Amino acid sequence: MKTLTISLSAQQIARLHEAVASGAYASNSEVLRDALRLWEQHQELRALELNRLKRAYDEGMASGEGRAVDAGALLADLKAERRG
Repeated sequence: MKTLTISLSAQQIARLHEAVASGAYASNSEVLRDALRLWEQHQELRALELNRLKRAYDEGMASGEGRAVDAGALLADLKAERRG
């Protein structure tokens, strides 16, 4: 493994030390590796969500011309449908 120098805020350093002192992690490096794993998972989920939204947008655009909707009438229909 390579050594990397990073800068952290005082609060981040305190939390890092607390995580190690509590026994939750064996070392500062372990805390940071776990944090990076979580960040990588977050990035992967974000990419999946963006791809899903792009597909939905493309499907919507390919579905044809839009139509005008009267918001009041739509809301009234939805309320009536809910009352059943």
